Amino acid sequence: MIPFPHFLRDYHFGGRVEARVRCTRNLTHIYELVQRTGHLHRFVVFGSYVTNKEEPNDVDVILVMNDEFHPAEAPIEVRGLFDHAVAQARYGASVFWIQPSILMGETLDEFISYWQIKRDETSRGIVEIVP
Repeated sequence: MIPFPHFLRDYHFGGRVEARVRCTRNLTHIYELVQRTGHLHRFVVFGSYVTNKEEPNDVDVILVMNDEFHPAEAPIEVRGLFDHAVAQARYGASVFWIQPSILMGETLDEFISYWQIKRDETSRGIVEIVP
């Protein structure tokens, strides 16, 4: 298993405020779980967690899984990550997932870039965890 990047546990992201500590713990757990599938292609974090907001409500994650991935074949403890409502309730995270083969007319980078645009059309922070 590839360990969760230490810089997300530091003062900047992990912080010392309980909300950030909780979000970092949840994010670390999600990363460790999804690694168990053996099918993680890209792990992207966005939303208030990657800003200077002291108390983010949750973490927002995009899991790009390779095309051979099937949620029903994932380890049972991981399957909840691939159901948005379950992931929100269980892990305190908005988890979105995709496989490259289902993109229609756009590249994976274009898809991920879309998540950088907020409703008011300004940009938000986005971080990709690269093992």
